[in-house]
Amino acid sequence: MYEVMVRTEFASAHNLNFYQGACESLHGHNWKVDILVEKENLDQAGIAIDFNLLKEKASKITNGLDHIYLNEHEAFRDKNPSSENMAKYIFQEMARELGGKARIKKVTVWETDDAAASYMEE
Repeated sequence: MYEVMVRTEFASAHNLNFYQGACESLHGHNWKVDILVEKENLDQAGIAIDFNLLKEKASKITNGLDHIYLNEHEAFRDKNPSSENMAKYIFQEMARELGGKARIKKVTVWETDDAAASYMEE
């Protein structure tokens, strides 16, 4: 099995409702997103999936999250835009964007250099 990973980033603001602490107030992050895909076979060129394709699809998703108030984004109107919920949202969007060209294994959303949340499906 081969694994391929790309990283993208975006900046946005959010607040976490029902959180008892500073994160309940409006604040922002420079988010980093790692997208890990897997594929069993390589193509004729010896590539599992083109990095450029992965970056293009990832950017399409994260561009929609860039420089906005995440709590107003359609995906987070009924749930907090926590790192965990964003990881699941990006995972599902990437799976749809790739349409079976590779299996999404894991999405990790970094809100700081030392704090991240991941989502994966079994």
